[in-house]
Amino acid sequence: MGATVRENGVNFCLYAKDATAVELLLFDSPESAWPDKTLWLDPEKNKTFQYWHIFIEGLAANQIYAYRVDGPYAPKQGLRFNRNKVLIDPYARLVVGWPAYSRQAASTPFDNCPQALRGVVIDPQQYDWENDLHPQTSYADTVIYELHVGGFTQHPNSELPIETRGTYAGLIEKIPYLQSLGVTAVELMPIQQFDDSDAPGDRENYWGYSSVAFFAPHWGYSANKTGLGPVDEFRDMVKALHKAGIEVILDVVFNHTAEGNHEGPTLSFRGLSNESYYILEDDKAHYKNYSGCGNTLKTSTISSYLILDCLRYWVLEMHVDGFRFDLASVLSRGITGEPLEIPPILWLINTDPALAGIKIIAEAWDAAGLYQVGRFAGERFAEWNGPYRDEVRRFVRSDRGLCGAIAHRIMGSPDLYPHLNRGPNYSINFVTCHDGFTLHDLVSYNHKHNEANGEDSRDGANDNWSWNCGVEGPTDDPSVQALRRQQAKNMFVLWAMSQGTPMMLMGDEVLRSQHGNNNAYCQNNTLSWFDWDDVSTQQDFLRFVQQLVNLIQTLHLFKHDEQLIVTDFDPQEDRLEPLISWHGITLGQPDWSEDSRSLSFTLRYRQYGELLHVIFNAYWEPLTFELPPLTPPAHSKPAHWQRIIDTALAAPQDFCPIEQAPKVEQSFYSVAARSAVVLITNSW
Repeated sequence: MGATVRENGVNFCLYAKDATAVELLLFDSPESAWPDKTLWLDPEKNKTFQYWHIFIEGLAANQIYAYRVDGPYAPKQGLRFNRNKVLIDPYARLVVGWPAYSRQAASTPFDNCPQALRGVVIDPQQYDWENDLHPQTSYADTVIYELHVGGFTQHPNSELPIETRGTYAGLIEKIPYLQSLGVTAVELMPIQQFDDSDAPGDRENYWGYSSVAFFAPHWGYSANKTGLGPVDEFRDMVKALHKAGIEVILDVVFNHTAEGNHEGPTLSFRGLSNESYYILEDDKAHYKNYSGCGNTLKTSTISSYLILDCLRYWVLEMHVDGFRFDLASVLSRGITGEPLEIPPILWLINTDPALAGIKIIAEAWDAAGLYQVGRFAGERFAEWNGPYRDEVRRFVRSDRGLCGAIAHRIMGSPDLYPHLNRGPNYSINFVTCHDGFTLHDLVSYNHKHNEANGEDSRDGANDNWSWNCGVEGPTDDPSVQALRRQQAKNMFVLWAMSQGTPMMLMGDEVLRSQHGNNNAYCQNNTLSWFDWDDVSTQQDFLRFVQQLVNLIQTLHLFKHDEQLIVTDFDPQEDRLEPLISWHGITLGQPDWSEDSRSLSFTLRYRQYGELLHVIFNAYWEPLTFELPPLTPPAHSKPAHWQRIIDTALAAPQDFCPIEQAPKVEQSFYSVAARSAVVLITNSW
């Protein structure tokens, strides 16, 4: 499928069911308004079943091409052929023509060739990977950083040359910063070629959840837009990240395309085989919309081959290390949209040998109410843990009745993931992500403020479980500012102390704000960009996060695949597996009541001599907690607790490295209101 370079030419192959005619258009340059050569594919010689194909001798990589496809235009029969539309090959490895592109021109019945997108023939073998290897970091050793390639370095204060800001090359320059954070994987928001004009009014689709070509890297994120520049620059980025020990996970959007609803543009799939690629309403003239974006890809037919081929391409030819599937529950729907108990495409992804060594992560819900967290299909999918996000937010803001739920989340959510063949690290633990408030805004706003999106704040989630700490938005009140920072640290500590694979949002480590906008999908400006001045102005908070990540990467307690075993606390217990003991303000007596807002627990890993005691006080008054006694075995030296974290203290006392951590002399610890404490002993 697609355009394949052979020894003496290029083979083109296209799926176009019910088409009556196919023309291959060849362009000498991306700027050519009209094709320099048009080849008519003979249905007698150039068609096998529903596949149209032709080998052109003498062609090579860098050839620019597109298609015209003719056939009946009968929307009530599910057919939307229009030979006036120039179509992109669904397998195109690079898409050009963006300076002249018009989404509006693709939405009319008329010829749009001068304003249409085109593909480029790519030969993957022409790139030198320099013996690049996948880091293959286990989930147990993984810390994920969700970032937007454009927004990460677009800000003028990124100190990058203007031509590399917001690009793959720009991200390469910031790898030392990622290393300083201790992250082991970047989860890139969509970099599959998307239509950034797919947004209301004169706004821009900044997030990129509007796919045009699944195999192509986004042209706009490349500093080098000539020839194969975007493809090579993406591969340069992957290679550089791998050299730094950082994996690359792609956020992939196989639930819908940029063609939108029945009034949307004809860019590719709609003009090739509309009913094959999309789930249609019963009248066949309209699209079922399980994605919330106008259409839904029919992933149980020809699209399943496209998806598998696409995933293999990104792994084998572009060397990425994993995928996060946006609205993945759409992929579990059948040809009419019904949820399937055994969805073919998901099991194929699970079992494909080319994908066996990479990470696959599901956002296990869709926009039409199908919610599958904890019961997503297959044996290998990790999942974005939505309940983790919500319950951490609610617990930290002091909601009632959450101690029991938080205990489950701390243990890797065994109530959600009881599968014997999956460890707790298949839970992707996050408090914030691109969709919703940033961490700063989570503790600064009670309500969303999306006025800049032009929809009178009707867009974006209403249930954010946020708390503004007493004042809505910016404030000069030092007590409110201090409480907000303390609450943000509390969430980071809870995140770090939980079993599962941790994921943080770009900029949370420096308290990046979007001024209360919880749906900044159309804000390609400083509202969404990483502000590099925050690295210095929020240096104390950044240091706290860096030390926290370093702690969990250093201790074996947070680097294992086994479920914690609940047991009563006994400092002399000889069991070698990781253990957890629950407490309240009194040892061994956790308070699971509706009114309880505090919880403590002891973590032990005798095999490695690790012993931690963690206390969360989400109550609005100080509480005094009894500490476990440390009675070491006879051969050990006297043990004592050391305080490494107390979020109520100002920097640098909020996080003390173990070698500098003060001793705790008492048998109790007074924990300030709305704060978290972590104690450790290194002589156990």
